[in-house]
Amino acid sequence: MSEYLLKNGTKLYYEDTGHGQPVVFLHGWSSSHSMFSLPVNELRGRARCITYDHRGHYGSRCQNTGTVTLETLADDLNELITGLQLTGVTLVGWSMGAGTALTYIRRYGCSALKQIVLCDMSPKLMNDENWKLGLFSGKFTEEDTSHITGKDFLTLYKEFAVSASPSLAELTRAELDHNIEAKLSNLDVPVLKQLAVSMKKQDNRDAVGMMTVPFTYFYAVPGSVFAPELAEWYREHAVSQFRAVGFRDSSHKLITEHPDLFAAEIGKLL
Repeated sequence: MSEYLLKNGTKLYYEDTGHGQPVVFLHGWSSSHSMFSLPVNELRGRARCITYDHRGHYGSRCQNTGTVTLETLADDLNELITGLQLTGVTLVGWSMGAGTALTYIRRYGCSALKQIVLCDMSPKLMNDENWKLGLFSGKFTEEDTSHITGKDFLTLYKEFAVSASPSLAELTRAELDHNIEAKLSNLDVPVLKQLAVSMKKQDNRDAVGMMTVPFTYFYAVPGSVFAPELAEWYREHAVSQFRAVGFRDSSHKLITEHPDLFAAEIGKLL
């Protein structure tokens, strides 16, 4: 077990394995570094693979000071890259991790990066009359979210978990409740709530135009909580070399559903 000590005393659990060019993996909201375990096992023979738990998540829970936002996570990432003296980084972010990567680029640029891989994430979650490529393929607006008022966090979390991973719908109610409660025991719920608010506010569309290194987008086919058409928006707005890879028969959990394919596609970029 390794811990990276941030300047403010916060400790982040991280793993650093393999040799070669560095690849930093960023997990999603309520997930952990372990989602990358199988791909890292395939890639560590040819790359230095760095995974870590964001604040409030698993090994990095109970280590938080103040409000935690995407900007906080981007600053943590910058400290990690700087502290480990990483250059030529392949930065791979899934879901909230992709949002963290975009926020990092907006705040720090691409000087430490070799390339960027975003996985199944929109630069703007909230849809409006001019943007329909956010969460739930246009069905996540201020009006659409009015129905959640008054719902407790556990109910909302279960609803999102099932939408992101449809296989959970096959569980009985008791099995699903046990699954969710066990997972939440490894998370700081106040931090999850803060990050949910931060993600809802995010608009990182301008960060796409700041990517001065090659950019790859992985997305689910036929679609997930995000529409596959988002790949074309990225293609149209990328200012550097761009590539899109569709993962067939996938949900939002495309990495854990197809770890071999994910590792192979990352391997092509190294």
